[in-house]
Order: sequence, then structure tokens, then C-alpha cells
Amino acid sequence: MNIIKISFKKILWAVSLAFIVSGCSTPKNVAYFQGVENAEVLEYVVPTENLIKVQPFDKLSIIVQSKDAALSKLFNLNVVTNGASQRMPQSGTGSDFRDYTIAYNDGMSAYTVSADGTIDFPILGVLKVEGMTRGEVAAFIKGEIIGRGQIKDPVVTVEFLNTGFSVLGEVQRPGRYDLNKDVLTIVEALSLAGDLTIQGQRENIKVIRQDGDKTITYLVDISDTKNLLQSPAYYLRQGDVIYVEPNSIRKRQTVANANNVMNASFWLSVASLITTAAVLFKK
Repeated sequence: MNIIKISFKKILWAVSLAFIVSGCSTPKNVAYFQGVENAEVLEYVVPTENLIKVQPFDKLSIIVQSKDAALSKLFNLNVVTNGASQRMPQSGTGSDFRDYTIAYNDGMSAYTVSADGTIDFPILGVLKVEGMTRGEVAAFIKGEIIGRGQIKDPVVTVEFLNTGFSVLGEVQRPGRYDLNKDVLTIVEALSLAGDLTIQGQRENIKVIRQDGDKTITYLVDISDTKNLLQSPAYYLRQGDVIYVEPNSIRKRQTVANANNVMNASFWLSVASLITTAAVLFKK
């Protein structure tokens, strides 16, 4: 019986020590951008293929301006409101992003890129714009207008109207966001969504991307700086879906009392109960 009593005491002390040590430890997978030294420089040139480019079914705003307003008007479409309430997308506070909405006001030219990557532009006719950046589309149209002797001093402005990405899972503000930037990183996207919650996993954030007839899923670790910068999903594309998976504690919250099993006080209570039962058994 003494052997039984001593064994249970050892169990109690072992369990207590284990949870004291684990309770004092700091999780290593919570902090972002680990693995770099102070003032360390990581040189990285943005590849041109990571710039946001025109794809079929994108909606584009294209405005042509010049000193001759009458000539400029010939190249600008007027939006028919058909009685519906429409508004410009509102800028986010302190950012270049806009809340997602497919809307525009009167006077803004809106073109939907066809399945073959073209738009039907006033005067100029059908233009192939698929695969171009905003700047390239503007330069192309400007060159066509000047080259055909239409306007000598055109200023062409191009904006994406429905180019967006979605953020789901353990973030503060999940949802779909529109953007008007030529380059967008996953860090900026998560920042716009209000950052991860403390229950979100940092090591395997999923980026789901549609590439033609293929769906590709990338795993991104934002706790490892160098691996983050090298990820194919560090720069997002329009239509990307970011999913932040909940950690194990968050998952266990879906099951009644599941987290109690992992609680230190729970196991200390179990060890205490076992010891008490051993003492009573001896008596």
C-alpha cells in the first residue's frame, strides 16, 4: 500500500511540475516576422508578373482628358443609372483600399473585359487589354489616340472597379475587399482585415488562387520572414481567397468542455483526486 501511495504522490508532483513549466513558457508561433536580425536588409525586387493585370470579366474605369473637352468627351462613356442607387467606392481610412462594391457614378467610363480579353473603346474600336497593368492600358490607349491623330495631349486614367480579394477565418473583419493598387501583399491584405485574432494560426495561412482552369492552394507562414517573402502567394492576385485557420484551442471550443481537458487546473484536480483516493484506500 505504501508503494501505491508513493506512486500517486510522484504522479501528482510530476503533473504539477509539467503544467507549471508549460504555463510559464511563451508560445513561439504567435509573433510575426521572426528570423531576421536588427537592421538586416532583405533585398527583393517585385517581379512584373506579380503586378495586378487585366483579366477577362474585369471591370475597368477609363477616363480620357485633354485641353479640348469636346474631343475628350468622344472617348468617355456616360453611365446609365437606370434608376438604381449608385455610389463611388469609399476609401478606407489611412489606406489605398476601398470597400468592395461594383458601383460607379455618372461620367465614369466603365468597360467589362470580354472573354477574349478585349474592350470596345469609343472611336478606337476593339482593343486587346488582357494581361496589361493599369499603366500599360493607359499608355496603350494614349498611344492609339495620338497615333490616329485624334487628340495631341490626352491624359488617360485607368482604374479597376471590381478587382478584389477575400479574407476569411480568424481575422477581425472577414469579408471581400476591392483594391486600386498595382501591387498587393498578403500582409497588407491581412492588415486591411484588421489583423489575425489571437486564435488564428500564423504558420499555415491558406491562399486559394484560381489560375485558368486550375485551383492552387498555397500555405503561407507569416511568422517566418524569409519564407514569407519567398512564397508565391506573398503578392496577391485579384480573386485570391485568404483563409486563416483557427488554432487547436479555437477548434476545441466547438466541443463542449473540450478545452477543460487541456487546462492545468483540471489535471491538478485529477491528480489531487487520485491521491486522495489512494489515501482513503490505504485506510
